Amino acid sequence: MEKSNNITNRAMDVSRVLNAPVDLVWEVWTNPEHIANWWGPNGFTNTIHKMDLNDGGEWNLTMHGPDGKNYQNRSTFVEIVPFKKIVFQHYNPNYLATIIFESKENKTVLDWTGVFETDELYETVVKVFKADEGLIQNVDKLEEYLQTQIG
Repeated sequence: MEKSNNITNRAMDVSRVLNAPVDLVWEVWTNPEHIANWWGPNGFTNTIHKMDLNDGGEWNLTMHGPDGKNYQNRSTFVEIVPFKKIVFQHYNPNYLATIIFESKENKTVLDWTGVFETDELYETVVKVFKADEGLIQNVDKLEEYLQTQIG
């Protein structure tokens, strides 16, 4: 199992080869009905309010935590390259996420990087709240969900 690697003082990155074709990975990443089923760390569920997958489009969701609390999330899509790349700016905490999809035969290489606005924010979100572990759990959940979608 890979561990997130700090590529700068304020970034986390996870790479994984997913046992699913890129068109399916793209579908479960970009369709609100799918992403609601796997987004977030272990124990979280989601309500997607808006997911306008266009440059400048908004993505608003509520993550329902295992602690019974609701966590409002707001992001803006910065760049969408179908079947290749999604870049979004997340607010509160502020970070820029870049997800690269690369087709390799009938599999997909996924590279997911999050760069926080400041070193201090990184320290808080990653070291205190374990966001790097949450990101790995998120990719694990994506991988498990993909297997339910493969006939």
